[in-house]
Amino acid sequence: VAAKKKVAKRKVKKKVVKRKVAAKKKAVKRKVATKKKAVKRKVAAKKKAAPKRKVTRKKSR
Repeated sequence: VAAKKKVAKRKVKKKVVKRKVAAKKKAVKRKVATKKKAVKRKVAAKKKAAPKRKVTRKKSR
């Protein structure tokens, strides 16, 4: 019985580890995705702002 219990415990541990690894991978993916989105946004903003820059600088003073 003790051996069976040990095996069961090991199986549970493996499952927990797997879940944690998966969660970490997902978190990394999310971080990468948000970073990419931020970069895209910045690029788009720069493209839009390029011709206007000189005009807006005077207004902000």
